[in-house]
Amino acid sequence: MSNPIIQVENLSKLYRIGSREKANRTFREAVADTFSAPMRNFNRLRKLNKFTASQINQSNQPDSDTIWALKDISFDVEPGEVIGIIGRNGAGKSTLLKILSRITEPTSGEVKLYGRVSSLLEVGTGFHPELTGRENIYLNGTILGMRKTEIDRKFDEIVAFSEIEKFLDTPVKRYSSGMYVRLAFAVAAHLEPEILLIDEVLAVGDSEFQKKCLGKMGEVAKAGRTVLFVSHNLAAVKRICRTGIYLESGRIALTGTMDKVLLDYQSSQKSTPSPGSESAGAPYRKPGETGFVSWQLISSTAEKKHSCHSRDHCEFLFTFSSRSKITDAFIGFALWDATGQLILAASSADNSQDDFTVMEGMNYIKMKVQLPLKAGIYTIDMSMNSHSMGQMDRWTAVPHLTIMSNFETQLPEKWHGMVDEPVLFQLHYEQE
Repeated sequence: MSNPIIQVENLSKLYRIGSREKANRTFREAVADTFSAPMRNFNRLRKLNKFTASQINQSNQPDSDTIWALKDISFDVEPGEVIGIIGRNGAGKSTLLKILSRITEPTSGEVKLYGRVSSLLEVGTGFHPELTGRENIYLNGTILGMRKTEIDRKFDEIVAFSEIEKFLDTPVKRYSSGMYVRLAFAVAAHLEPEILLIDEVLAVGDSEFQKKCLGKMGEVAKAGRTVLFVSHNLAAVKRICRTGIYLESGRIALTGTMDKVLLDYQSSQKSTPSPGSESAGAPYRKPGETGFVSWQLISSTAEKKHSCHSRDHCEFLFTFSSRSKITDAFIGFALWDATGQLILAASSADNSQDDFTVMEGMNYIKMKVQLPLKAGIYTIDMSMNSHSMGQMDRWTAVPHLTIMSNFETQLPEKWHGMVDEPVLFQLHYEQE
């Protein structure tokens, strides 16, 4: 077994989020404070990133003015691994990459990196605004420890990928954010670092460039280099990453295969009470209000509640409460996977179904559908509509729907597709 290329041991980062100022009580104190402020501010700035043992211990108190961005993070990364790091805003993802990039010092713990590191964190990081695009390419290559001949060999590829040849000799301070990201990604991906760290900056580019970047990241991974990718675009993370790290409040909640981590992350998103949620306690809407109330599966062969087997005809029962009689109603149904990708969308009005009548009070609507999907957690999105009144309610059903596979495939996990349906082969073989 090869030695890890990245080792993170008990890594923690403590930030100061504010300081309490003592209010001036008299005019004399206010005047004295004016003269003492410069020195006091200097001392405060000097100590901003320094913490004593008592301050670190105090940071665990509820009313502390400090916060742990990361707390006791430990993991190893093998050479050639492509790891996706996901989590809510404020989970510590960007802080982790900044520490790995040596931009930020940790409060405690240790990071060991065995290879050249190239990072693409925030727009503008690593570029000198007064230098041209051409000069910044050579500057970044030099920082990575590359010789001029090595940079020369990659120069044309970088320019072609970034598509900014016309502005190559323009100072980058005059670049748009999109141009900045194009050049920054091209430099980071083409200068052959052993470790590539990428934050959410790809969201700045247009969709075509994002596809181009994801393709290049796949090539970098296949070349045996190590990639750590932070993004809220779960579909993109799933596409290029095989291993995942799920951060929650500065700690590692889960590590494992990307599919497993994404499912756990998606399941954690249902903490907000919604219609049909077992955690909600009471009905989402009172009787007589217009809107969905709950859902259940009534023809499932699965043992677990809110679950059905792939390729079964799953029959749903939706409860809908209405304040009045509606004679031209129709429903919309959509299904999203754990990465937030739309799997299917349909409307009863688009499938030769007659409009139906919703009565005042509680209504029970049955819907039968076959879902030949691979095993996983899916989000149901329902809407109740009227041709004369428009949309009356749209509801993301909670708990989520769990699909359980009943088709055993021999393919490795990375070849598992979106559907779970056997393919009927008709082969004809001839021999001369």
